[in-house]
Amino acid sequence: MPTEPPDLRLLRSFVVIAEERSITRAAGRLLIAQQSLSAQMRTLEARVGTTLLERSSRGVTLTPVGEVLRREAVELLRHAQQAMEVVAQSAHGEHLELRVGILSSLANEVMPPIVRLMADRHPTVRLQTADLPIGELVADLRGGSLDVAISRPPLVEDLDTDVLGSEGVVIALPKDHRLARKRRLRLADLADEHWVMTRRESWPPWHRKYDADFAAAGYQPRVDRRSTTPQGLLALVAAGAGITRLASSARSLRTGGVRFVPLDGERAAVVLVTRPGAAHPALAPFRAAVLAALPTAIADFQRA
Repeated sequence: MPTEPPDLRLLRSFVVIAEERSITRAAGRLLIAQQSLSAQMRTLEARVGTTLLERSSRGVTLTPVGEVLRREAVELLRHAQQAMEVVAQSAHGEHLELRVGILSSLANEVMPPIVRLMADRHPTVRLQTADLPIGELVADLRGGSLDVAISRPPLVEDLDTDVLGSEGVVIALPKDHRLARKRRLRLADLADEHWVMTRRESWPPWHRKYDADFAAAGYQPRVDRRSTTPQGLLALVAAGAGITRLASSARSLRTGGVRFVPLDGERAAVVLVTRPGAAHPALAPFRAAVLAALPTAIADFQRA
């Protein structure tokens, strides 16, 4: 049967004796009594099942089995020390995997600089990223398959949101639309327009907020077409099917057939979303990297 391995304390004491070739000097180095050290060695020899040390008036020498144990113990102690260093670093966010969800409409702008910055600042943190629609992003956070997400506010109460900043909101219009050359627009200016929007079931909390915004502007929009993604909405706008409202970073998703006009007084928040009580050690360095990367990712980004 395999011999049960001794604890690291016994192995360290044995290695010190092997280095000092003296129980007396080893006891002094280990700051323990000689009798306690001798008792440890008797325990170790009983565990191994054979003699490890030869004692004489000239000091201590290792038996052949003792020499094998010394060689293996030195390597084992080295690995144990490395393991503890990794654990200590992990407590500060290093040598960890962080599972990050990024809202699909944000991923094109924010994912590249954040991934680069984390690689530069924290190369031992492995980011596992996924760009997701809001419904999947929230479900994965709730289910525990994501540690953190970068999103618009999901407008739910069971997740924690940390507002990192905000960006402008724009109205996307066909390039030949009569309002396409306006410097700014208000939602109230658009009561007579045809709209394209995402499906209501894609994320009901957002659509309830949209309803409230339009009601405050004095009308209910005429929604002629719907799509599942910002890219799809912009394609419909370019085709002349209607107009839509998006965060200003969506301008990078399409360069042809669409004009973007700032919507007066509107901001779109960018938030870090976690489960309540989340304590992943890499969250703090990740949040710092996001804050550093966002101003370069979104031109008109402003700290909240």
